[in-house]
Amino acid sequence: MAQLPEQQPEKLGGYIVHGVPFPVESDPEALAFLRRMAPLQIEQEYRITYLHSYGQDSPWFAAASNRRLLATREPETGYTYATPRGHDMYTGRPTEWIDITTRPARVHAFTVCHFGSEEFLPETPFVLALIEVEGVHTLFLTRLLGLDPDAASLDWIGMPVRPRFVRNSKLKPTDVYFVPAGGAGQEV
Repeated sequence: MAQLPEQQPEKLGGYIVHGVPFPVESDPEALAFLRRMAPLQIEQEYRITYLHSYGQDSPWFAAASNRRLLATREPETGYTYATPRGHDMYTGRPTEWIDITTRPARVHAFTVCHFGSEEFLPETPFVLALIEVEGVHTLFLTRLLGLDPDAASLDWIGMPVRPRFVRNSKLKPTDVYFVPAGGAGQEV
């Protein structure tokens, strides 16, 4: 039979802890102090390599990396989703891919984000918008560029917009964004 260690081996790295408050005595009165103790907090870097599959959404990302915006449509009813779905939410039938890149689009609603996740925090404030695309039954959530977030206006509602794509695709939803249709810049 193998000899198992009786003690956890010490490892270098990780956290070195100094002066964590704790009563010297462990009698009930001293331990009552722990109810008033503030939570201990640690800060740690977290990194992981993760192999992620886009599965049934892969064609959407492939299209975006080629400057095309795809949607899905239920072939029998014509119900069309701006954000792709493999199956229709009403009938359960498979959907088909359609290209909506050049369809007229407009701002349905927007918000100015003054805070964001770690990835987007350096870009705050930014405009996040729901876009209506002609002939599409659902809205597309995306960034809206080319407008000053500090000058947000209800006049933006209904404004014609068009999709733009990052030059170097990262295969992320943020590879596509929208800009005012009358704005300068590269056409799709």
